[in-house]
Amino acid sequence: MITKNMRKAINEQINAELWSAYLYLSMSMDAEAKALRGIANWFFVQWMEEQDHARIFQNYLNGQGEKVELKAIDRVPLEWKDALEMFRDTLSHEKDVTAMIHNLMKMAMKEDDFETMSRLLWFVDEQVEEERSAEDLVKLLEAAGDDFSILNEIDGRLAGRKYNKASPLKQ
Repeated sequence: MITKNMRKAINEQINAELWSAYLYLSMSMDAEAKALRGIANWFFVQWMEEQDHARIFQNYLNGQGEKVELKAIDRVPLEWKDALEMFRDTLSHEKDVTAMIHNLMKMAMKEDDFETMSRLLWFVDEQVEEERSAEDLVKLLEAAGDDFSILNEIDGRLAGRKYNKASPLKQ
């Protein structure tokens, strides 16, 4: 059974994951408005994945007999200068999320909460992938500079990204 502090922290993480989803939906809509349909697709898939992350935490709390307490979602930005700014913000945000996951893990370790540590391991691995993906896209867009043909190629490649349900939800 998890502690009151851990329950509270996981509820806060659920809210953070839902805020992340809302952020990526906003980025998707802004990219769509800029005729960057592939980038819009990438962020739309990211929106779905973040909802999965919230659901994984929700399922975990429910499975522990704890109540999920949803909170209001703070406002997110609505517009970015360009795709590079979107992905720089994405990388920065994912680093923040990684820090949140690490803090949850530290709390679980301090409380000898092995069940929560086990669940969090998936998120630790997921954050490595999230940061790497965003960092790769920042590097590609930085290298592209003002070359529209390269931006168009990147946009076309990102149009092929498909949504895959997070593995803990497939069980």
